[in-house]
Amino acid sequence: MDEQGTATPQEVDTHESVRAEISREMVRLYKDLFGRGPTKVKTEFAGPDTVICTLRESFTPAERAMAEMGEHQRLRDTRAFFQHATEDQFRGIVENVLGRRVEAFVSGVDTELDVSSEVFYLEPRA
Repeated sequence: MDEQGTATPQEVDTHESVRAEISREMVRLYKDLFGRGPTKVKTEFAGPDTVICTLRESFTPAERAMAEMGEHQRLRDTRAFFQHATEDQFRGIVENVLGRRVEAFVSGVDTELDVSSEVFYLEPRA
Protein backbone atom coordinates (compact mmCIF):
# COMPACT_ATOMS: atom_id res chain seq x y z
CA MET A 1 0.00 0.00 0.00
CA ASP A 2 1.13 3.52 -0.66
CA GLU A 3 0.88 6.45 1.78
CA GLN A 4 -2.80 7.03 0.93
CA GLY A 5 -3.68 3.37 1.58
CA THR A 6 -4.09 2.61 -2.11
CA ALA A 7 -2.89 -0.72 -3.46
CA THR A 8 0.29 -0.52 -5.51
CA PRO A 9 0.21 -1.79 -9.12
CA GLN A 10 2.16 -4.87 -8.02
CA GLU A 11 -0.41 -5.63 -5.29
CA VAL A 12 -3.25 -5.21 -7.78
CA ASP A 13 -1.54 -7.61 -10.23
CA THR A 14 -1.04 -10.15 -7.43
CA HIS A 15 -4.70 -9.97 -6.40
CA GLU A 16 -5.86 -10.35 -10.01
CA SER A 17 -3.56 -13.34 -10.51
CA VAL A 18 -4.78 -15.01 -7.30
CA ARG A 19 -8.45 -14.44 -8.17
CA ALA A 20 -7.90 -15.83 -11.66
CA GLU A 21 -6.14 -18.92 -10.29
CA ILE A 22 -8.94 -19.62 -7.81
CA SER A 23 -11.49 -19.19 -10.62
CA ARG A 24 -9.62 -21.61 -12.90
CA GLU A 25 -9.36 -24.18 -10.12
CA MET A 26 -13.08 -23.87 -9.33
CA VAL A 27 -13.94 -24.53 -12.99
CA ARG A 28 -11.65 -27.57 -12.95
CA LEU A 29 -13.21 -28.89 -9.75
CA TYR A 30 -16.76 -28.39 -11.04
CA LYS A 31 -15.83 -30.29 -14.21
CA ASP A 32 -14.36 -33.11 -12.15
CA LEU A 33 -17.34 -33.31 -9.79
CA PHE A 34 -20.29 -32.54 -12.04
CA GLY A 35 -19.03 -33.45 -15.50
CA ARG A 36 -19.17 -29.87 -16.73
CA GLY A 37 -17.87 -26.57 -15.53
CA PRO A 38 -19.54 -23.19 -15.33
CA THR A 39 -19.37 -20.89 -18.34
CA LYS A 40 -18.70 -17.78 -16.24
CA VAL A 41 -16.72 -17.49 -13.02
CA LYS A 42 -15.73 -14.50 -10.96
CA THR A 43 -13.71 -14.57 -7.74
CA GLU A 44 -13.53 -11.53 -5.48
CA PHE A 45 -12.26 -10.64 -2.05
CA ALA A 46 -14.95 -9.28 0.27
CA GLY A 47 -12.57 -7.82 2.78
CA PRO A 48 -9.26 -9.25 3.97
CA ASP A 49 -10.66 -12.59 5.19
CA THR A 50 -13.49 -13.50 2.80
CA VAL A 51 -13.38 -14.89 -0.74
CA ILE A 52 -16.49 -15.22 -2.88
CA CYS A 53 -16.61 -17.26 -6.09
CA THR A 54 -19.65 -16.76 -8.30
CA LEU A 55 -20.20 -19.48 -10.90
CA ARG A 56 -22.82 -19.24 -13.65
CA GLU A 57 -24.33 -21.85 -15.95
CA SER A 58 -22.89 -24.95 -14.28
CA PHE A 59 -25.94 -27.23 -14.33
CA THR A 60 -25.74 -30.57 -16.07
CA PRO A 61 -28.53 -31.46 -18.53
CA ALA A 62 -30.19 -33.58 -15.80
CA GLU A 63 -30.05 -30.67 -13.35
CA ARG A 64 -31.54 -28.30 -15.94
CA ALA A 65 -34.35 -30.83 -16.47
CA MET A 66 -34.98 -30.91 -12.72
CA ALA A 67 -35.23 -27.11 -12.67
CA GLU A 68 -37.59 -27.14 -15.66
CA MET A 69 -39.77 -29.69 -13.84
CA GLY A 70 -39.96 -27.31 -10.88
CA GLU A 71 -37.87 -29.59 -8.65
CA HIS A 72 -35.90 -26.67 -7.23
CA GLN A 73 -35.69 -27.91 -3.65
CA ARG A 74 -34.58 -31.37 -4.78
CA LEU A 75 -31.91 -29.73 -6.97
CA ARG A 76 -30.72 -27.52 -4.09
CA ASP A 77 -30.60 -30.56 -1.80
CA THR A 78 -28.62 -32.58 -4.35
CA ARG A 79 -26.09 -29.81 -4.90
CA ALA A 80 -25.76 -29.21 -1.16
CA PHE A 81 -25.09 -32.91 -0.62
CA PHE A 82 -22.34 -32.95 -3.26
CA GLN A 83 -20.80 -29.75 -1.88
CA HIS A 84 -20.72 -31.18 1.64
CA ALA A 85 -19.27 -34.50 0.44
CA THR A 86 -16.43 -32.70 -1.37
CA GLU A 87 -15.93 -29.74 0.97
CA ASP A 88 -12.27 -30.58 1.58
CA GLN A 89 -11.53 -30.20 -2.13
CA PHE A 90 -13.17 -26.76 -2.26
CA ARG A 91 -11.35 -25.61 0.86
CA GLY A 92 -8.08 -27.05 -0.45
CA ILE A 93 -8.14 -24.89 -3.57
CA VAL A 94 -8.35 -21.65 -1.62
CA GLU A 95 -5.90 -22.79 1.06
CA ASN A 96 -3.33 -23.85 -1.55
CA VAL A 97 -3.62 -20.67 -3.61
CA LEU A 98 -3.67 -18.24 -0.69
CA GLY A 99 -1.57 -20.16 1.82
CA ARG A 100 -4.21 -19.49 4.46
CA ARG A 101 -6.56 -21.82 6.30
CA VAL A 102 -10.25 -21.69 5.41
CA GLU A 103 -12.12 -21.31 8.67
CA ALA A 104 -15.62 -21.76 7.20
CA PHE A 105 -17.10 -22.70 3.82
CA VAL A 106 -20.62 -21.82 2.66
CA SER A 107 -22.07 -22.96 -0.64
CA GLY A 108 -25.32 -21.86 -2.25
CA VAL A 109 -27.21 -22.12 -5.52
CA ASP A 110 -30.00 -20.20 -7.20
CA THR A 111 -31.79 -22.91 -9.17
CA GLU A 112 -33.89 -20.45 -11.15
CA LEU A 113 -30.90 -18.63 -12.66
CA ASP A 114 -28.21 -21.38 -12.45
CA VAL A 115 -25.93 -19.25 -10.31
CA SER A 116 -23.80 -20.81 -7.58
CA SER A 117 -21.69 -19.17 -4.92
CA GLU A 118 -18.82 -20.57 -2.93
CA VAL A 119 -17.90 -18.41 0.05
CA PHE A 120 -14.69 -18.96 1.99
CA TYR A 121 -14.07 -17.35 5.36
CA LEU A 122 -10.35 -17.31 6.00
CA GLU A 123 -8.69 -17.59 9.36
CA PRO A 124 -7.69 -14.04 10.28
CA ARG A 125 -4.02 -13.19 9.97
CA ALA A 126 -2.14 -13.10 13.27
